[in-house]
Amino acid sequence: MAKTILIGAPLDEGQRNLGCVMGPAAYRVAGLQAAIADLGHQVDDWGDMALGPLPAVTCPNPAVHHLPHVMAWAAILADKTAAALQAGALPIILGGDHSLALGSVAGAARHAQAQGRPLFLLWLDAHSDFHTVETTTSGNLHGTPVAYIAGRAGFDPFAPFPAPIPAQNICLFGIRSVDPAEHAALLRADIAINDMRVLDERGVVAPLAEFLSRVRAAGGLLHVSLDVDFLDPAIAPAVGTTVPGGATFREAHLVMELLHESGLVTSLDLVELNPFLDERGRTAKLMVDLVGSLMGRKVFDRVTRSY
Repeated sequence: MAKTILIGAPLDEGQRNLGCVMGPAAYRVAGLQAAIADLGHQVDDWGDMALGPLPAVTCPNPAVHHLPHVMAWAAILADKTAAALQAGALPIILGGDHSLALGSVAGAARHAQAQGRPLFLLWLDAHSDFHTVETTTSGNLHGTPVAYIAGRAGFDPFAPFPAPIPAQNICLFGIRSVDPAEHAALLRADIAINDMRVLDERGVVAPLAEFLSRVRAAGGLLHVSLDVDFLDPAIAPAVGTTVPGGATFREAHLVMELLHESGLVTSLDLVELNPFLDERGRTAKLMVDLVGSLMGRKVFDRVTRSY
């Protein structure tokens, strides 16, 4: 039995499509806590985090918006994620847009450093999110976490990332929308890009198994960051950044089951769910089902659906 802690992160300041702020509530309404508890795990819900005073910060890039809000969220989520890990739990951070990973992964890195163990990152996303505060042209900070986590320069006024994750410890999985500038920077960083071409050619099992073998061999901790747009929009429409050609229902559940069987996952983000764009809660329910697979439900336990 695992101890899990739910941490609500109702933020949508990292992008411009209003609605992600409702994500944590949607996961709760869709039965996330019960889905985990029914598998025999302990679940504590720490509720939704709230911001205190915003830092008085600016940056030279005029495109960047809501910088103080995103920095404040990052600080509180780093503290809460680290505290949950210190308590011996698996924190599940309920977003909220993907800028929350600027904080959640920092908290996981802080904990891993204190434990003297390496941290690994599995980024399940249509996007590489490898821009910096300096290079983003959209100004949307949900497109920057992987660069921050990898220790890329250009993140003033953010504090330096604690123990940046080496390139070989980062697995981008399901990627299919990368800006040219991000692509060039990724190649210089030598991060493995398991885009949908790779997954079409090799399947999901082989590249994921190779990455998990590296985590196991290093005695590492594994943070998984699951973006709704990792999934094909035909099955998960409730996201503001849809990209066709994403993971199918079967592929996504297989990934989650393989992660469960590995026993390596130590922290989890659920991000970019926008309930305003959903269809009768189908995306929220699918994301809850995927967490169920991560926590031990098998494929033959699927519930019959009326849609």
